[in-house]
Amino acid sequence: MSTTKRGFAALDPDKRREMAVRGGKAAQAKGNAHKFTTEEARSAGRLGGSKISANREHMSRIGRAGGAKHAELMRAKEIQTAAETVEAKLADESQTTESTADVEQPA
Repeated sequence: MSTTKRGFAALDPDKRREMAVRGGKAAQAKGNAHKFTTEEARSAGRLGGSKISANREHMSRIGRAGGAKHAELMRAKEIQTAAETVEAKLADESQTTESTADVEQPA
């Protein structure tokens, strides 16, 4: 099998995109382009969803990835909250020590 790119594959990606845009606009103008109705789009989404969700291994994999990402975000949020709490306490203590230093101490 040859690994040399031929036809559209040999074109620069920007040139391919430009040609595709022109083709899409021409199809729209001519009336050949298909526009999905809301019901057609809903049906296509259901069909795709049912096909992909039938693959239990895939669904398990993406579920684990989502759970790991959620846990990572929650840990980062907890760290941020803890840092903000410490900063607030330090600022409060700093203000308290400044205000007590302003008060004259009896001799």
